[in-house]
Formats: sequence, structure tokens, C-alpha cells
Amino acid sequence: MRAIILFAHGARDPEWARPFHRIQALLRARLPGTPIELAFLEMMKPNLAAACETVIAQGAAAITVVPLFMAQGGHLREDLPRLIEQIKQSHPGVELSMTSPIGEVEAILQEIAEWVVLEYKS
Repeated sequence: MRAIILFAHGARDPEWARPFHRIQALLRARLPGTPIELAFLEMMKPNLAAACETVIAQGAAAITVVPLFMAQGGHLREDLPRLIEQIKQSHPGVELSMTSPIGEVEAILQEIAEWVVLEYKS
């Protein structure tokens, strides 16, 4: 079984995570039966290791981590690969992969630009 973990930065204000929980709910509706968890780098729970433990306990043998970041920074170039490597060492039988951050996906950037144009014209 494959699982998805949405990975976000985290913040002190719990309201900050609302859009990420919404994405998680939308994905769960579109991919019933697929474990989909949300994990945070800092300040919020669960962290990536805990989210991986949750989906592994549900039977996931492969996990795709989707960084909900707009751009590659130190967290994605250094912190996330280090965390993924630690999880791989703890669970050598589990396949772990990572997508590009959402801010590098052309279709998402096009949709953001379209929304800005619509807001500007209204």
C-alpha cells in the first residue's frame, strides 16, 4: 500500500495549518483507502517521523512525501532529505520518495497567477 504525507513548515498559530488540513481532506475524498497524513517540520505535530509511523502502522510499504513549500530553501535542500534518510534507516523495508515542492509545479503557479488576475480585475 502507498501512502502520502503532506509536509509543511509549521507555525505557532494553529489556524495557520487550516489550508493544509483542507488539502488533506480533499485528497482523502479523492483517494479513499490511501493513508494521507499531514506532518510539520517544526512547532506543530505530528513531525515527519511520527506521520510515517502512523501510515506504516496502517500497512504502508511506500510513502510519498509532498512538500507544501513554495520554493527550495534550506529546509528542503538539507532538513527534509536528512529526515527522510533517518526514517529510511529506521524502516529499511519502506520505500520513501519526495516530490517537488508545490511552488515548483507549473500548473500550480499558473493557477495562482490566474487567481491574481481575477482578483485584480474584480
